[in-house]
Amino acid sequence: MTAESSVPPCCAASRPASAPQPVALATPPARKGDPLKGMIKLEGGVFRMGNEDERANPLDGEGPVREVEVAPFLIDPTAVTNAQFARFVKETGYVTEAERFGWSFVFHLLLPPDVAASTLSPEVTPWWRAVDGAYWKAPEGPGSDVQRRQKHPVIHVSWNDAQAYAAWAGKRLPTEAEWEYAARGGLDQARYPWGDEFAPRGQRRCNVWQGQGVFPDHHTGTPGPMAADSYRPNAYGLYNTVGNVWEWCADWFDDAQDRRSMRGGSYLCDDSYCNRYRVAARTANTPDSSTGNTGFRCAADA
Repeated sequence: MTAESSVPPCCAASRPASAPQPVALATPPARKGDPLKGMIKLEGGVFRMGNEDERANPLDGEGPVREVEVAPFLIDPTAVTNAQFARFVKETGYVTEAERFGWSFVFHLLLPPDVAASTLSPEVTPWWRAVDGAYWKAPEGPGSDVQRRQKHPVIHVSWNDAQAYAAWAGKRLPTEAEWEYAARGGLDQARYPWGDEFAPRGQRRCNVWQGQGVFPDHHTGTPGPMAADSYRPNAYGLYNTVGNVWEWCADWFDDAQDRRSMRGGSYLCDDSYCNRYRVAARTANTPDSSTGNTGFRCAADA
């Protein structure tokens, strides 16, 4: 068992079960136009899913490696962006769960020191802060906005929010098998979408922690999502299937059926703490939770 298997994932700050539940909203009506425009069609087939090498996290259920068959399907080349989500909200009036709860989790280094010091945080993941007024359109809380981040992945969306968007868009969330098949880009058991080497020829291929092994208190730049089409795509044409933001999948994480699966890692993943920015890595969160590093991309039946 690796050291990483015993640590909580940096991403999974969960909304407490004691939080008052907001009133559920009706499913928005479907959008107009061609819902499949711009999606990538994959022919499907049998591939080897999962991982059991030295970097696997056994408690995450990555293994065993097994052959899985997926039917032909379509998938978005990028995570859903702020601009796309804004259209959804404008056309439907949808209100996210973060808005209805009144708060969401923000990474502490993205907040002014006084705000970070005065907000509550989960005991096991103290780098997250529960910020009043944080939601997709104000990612760091009141005073922040996404005006210059239209091409960035939408964040602070719960699994329930992602489901609502997908239904409106005439799509759905991908299964974990579909997500991993697409993320691998046709490579068999490679660690990353581009191969086994993290930075070929010294060049980074994804947006993960850049803090020289001192997560979560030192970052060489400003942590946060980049544009959804940053870096080069994998061989199937998908961008940022590892790093940047975690992506919700359709599946329950395990038999307990209390958390939904997330894939891909985020800008907070660091090899010194949580190496879950590999295509086989997985984690989970409760369906009503939202954080500043979780988004989603959509899929559809072919």
